Amino acid sequence: MKTTSCYPVIMTDDVAGTAAFYGTHFRFVALFESDWYVHLQSSEDESVNLAVLDGNHHTIPAEGRGRVSGLLLNFEVEDVDGEYDRVKAAGLPILLELRDEAFGQRHFITRDPNGVLIDVIKPIPPTGEFAQQYLDPEAAG
Repeated sequence: MKTTSCYPVIMTDDVAGTAAFYGTHFRFVALFESDWYVHLQSSEDESVNLAVLDGNHHTIPAEGRGRVSGLLLNFEVEDVDGEYDRVKAAGLPILLELRDEAFGQRHFITRDPNGVLIDVIKPIPPTGEFAQQYLDPEAAG
């Protein structure tokens, strides 16, 4: 399979509200907009896409309908401290305070109105045993 694109689709019962949340707080803009589906693209990087879908839409098989569950979105950013300050000032819930992790991340976690966890990350050098766990993509072939 030659994949040409891959992006998450958040199923919700509030398509407009969820799309507005990502536009307001994470600088996404709508490329396609209907009452049941909105395709969003980062205003800063066109390769970063996200979609919002009415979880009860007829195109979703009955067994898969409903709200999102068990999803964590990772947004890698250049200035995680600045994003943390901005998100906190906007009143978004901070579920994990800004901190450095030995496995190579400085990050914090918030959530969207549907309960989707959003992990905002800046990669940092890993320490100790974690440094050895990173693979060289050229060696992997």
